[in-house]
Amino acid sequence: MSRTDRPRLGVGMVGYAFMGAAHSQAWRTAPRFFDLPRTIDMAALCGRDGAAVAAAAERLGWASTETDWRALVERDDVDLVDVCTPGDTHEEIAVAALAAGKHVLCEKPLANTLAEAERMAEAARAAEARGQVAMVGFTYRRVPAVQLARQIVEEGRIGRVRHVRAQYLQDWIADPEAPLSWRLDREKAGSGALGDIGAHVVDLAQFVTGEWLTGVSGLLETFVHERPVAEAHAGLRGSAGADRGPVTVDDAAVFYGRLTGGGLATFEATRFAWGRKNAIRLEINGEAGSLAFDFEDMNVLHLFDASEPARTAGFRRIVVTEADHPFVGAWWPAGHGLGYEHGFTHQVVDLVEAVAAGAAVRPTFDDGLQVQRVLDAVERSSLADNVWVPVPGPRRAQPAAARE
Repeated sequence: MSRTDRPRLGVGMVGYAFMGAAHSQAWRTAPRFFDLPRTIDMAALCGRDGAAVAAAAERLGWASTETDWRALVERDDVDLVDVCTPGDTHEEIAVAALAAGKHVLCEKPLANTLAEAERMAEAARAAEARGQVAMVGFTYRRVPAVQLARQIVEEGRIGRVRHVRAQYLQDWIADPEAPLSWRLDREKAGSGALGDIGAHVVDLAQFVTGEWLTGVSGLLETFVHERPVAEAHAGLRGSAGADRGPVTVDDAAVFYGRLTGGGLATFEATRFAWGRKNAIRLEINGEAGSLAFDFEDMNVLHLFDASEPARTAGFRRIVVTEADHPFVGAWWPAGHGLGYEHGFTHQVVDLVEAVAAGAAVRPTFDDGLQVQRVLDAVERSSLADNVWVPVPGPRRAQPAAARE
């Protein structure tokens, strides 16, 4: 069947800023490099400002626009709704889209609160029973080196997991004069470093190990309590004065936990690490070896095999760019690296294949809910002087296949 004869998948996206641009690039690119079972139609882009959304649609490749997400959800030519808005709108949009019979892709974290996430996961389960697909956008799962790390753990090559160390380090607000944005407003973002970037490393730790956190103890800190207000965020002005507003989220989070297999895990998420731009670091120590990954060198995975003689033992540097590595064969010749945007394209590939097959695809809303449980437990621990807070387990077990 030629590409033009394949069934159509109409996509409508809500939001067009940073994440909207990344998702748009993925929707444009995926069918040009991968043999997808559906023809992608970027049907409509939605935003509140008519002129701004029209300009974004022209730039990003969308066929039409809406200024009310409800109108987008109701359109007959939209089969899948992609939610790229701040967290305070995720529940309302996603639940309405699922109720309207649409497939849904929702950015992370799934919601701003645990209660919202639970309602979203419940709606997704009901929709999945009707053949719909609901997926949360933890795109770093689909970095080829991360996929390989999970495969190595699944194969038992490093043995039982004893330690996980996970960090997400950025510096974009380390300057105390960096202006306010919606990500520093609790009402819109839900939390700060904890939910924005800590959610990613929680998901990666659970995905790569195939285990879940059973409990956590943590500490949240806000270093800068008020910032200049950029004109684009004038609504964030508070009692600090006309030109400054309050920061109402955490700047950094540190916490530790225990995995279902008995291993220990430590986490750090901060946007105050000068010199670290997008350092997602994951190290796993097992009974028989170790794995180490850093997104700032995203095409490389480091593997230590403890069975090698001590005289020659050391971390082995694996460049994950061969055609038989996950996703890589669709791209460039061996040795030519991938970048940040490719994870979003891989997400689209797996999502479209799941829609065509009528099958669930990970991470599901239940997976997003499980991360939300961890975030909620960390916040409650911090408010209660770092007490240990148990984390309830998931409804469904983590799947075996690394591509999921």
